[in-house]
Amino acid sequence: MQPIQETPDLSAYLAADDVIDHHHPLVRETAARIAAQVEDSYAYARAAYEFVRDAIPHSADSGDLRVTWRASDVLEQRTGICHAKAHALAALLRAEDIPTAFCYQRLAYDAGTGYCVHGLVAVRFRGAWHRQDPRGNNPGVDAQFSLDGERLAFVADIESSEVDYPVLFDVPHPVVLRALKDAPDRPYLWEHLPDAL
Repeated sequence: MQPIQETPDLSAYLAADDVIDHHHPLVRETAARIAAQVEDSYAYARAAYEFVRDAIPHSADSGDLRVTWRASDVLEQRTGICHAKAHALAALLRAEDIPTAFCYQRLAYDAGTGYCVHGLVAVRFRGAWHRQDPRGNNPGVDAQFSLDGERLAFVADIESSEVDYPVLFDVPHPVVLRALKDAPDRPYLWEHLPDAL
């Protein structure tokens, strides 16, 4: 992966907005419930990650046609694609003052005939950023929370024009967010996901 480009002000990675609405009562309640079961911020980050990865199905895996994009909606409706799940995880982490960024990969799909942008997050621990992928596991995907080497859902194959974008965004990328907001359902979204940033 190329050198990481980040915003110098860490407070940008803690901010709330209409997408990462970590002041919403449902986000606060969910964060408080997870925090009550752990002893420190590292354990909280892992537990929040596992909650989003496991308790909120990826809509393509579950066959859910709904499209979510706001963190509180993802938590309420318990569905979302990778980007939406990343929004929910970021809100839960930021709710507990853990700096969280948005990261993206360009990945091949349909046997390499097309590309789409895949969303994940990075968390700041031990003075460094660590990418985490809350997409959700299934046969062939085994993503895990890790600060000691990445355990992502997918590894970008640079030789086949896949890309690990080296930017740590403090807000969701506008191209991705527009695709989510404009989609009336997941089949439409699948046809209109951005193929690059």
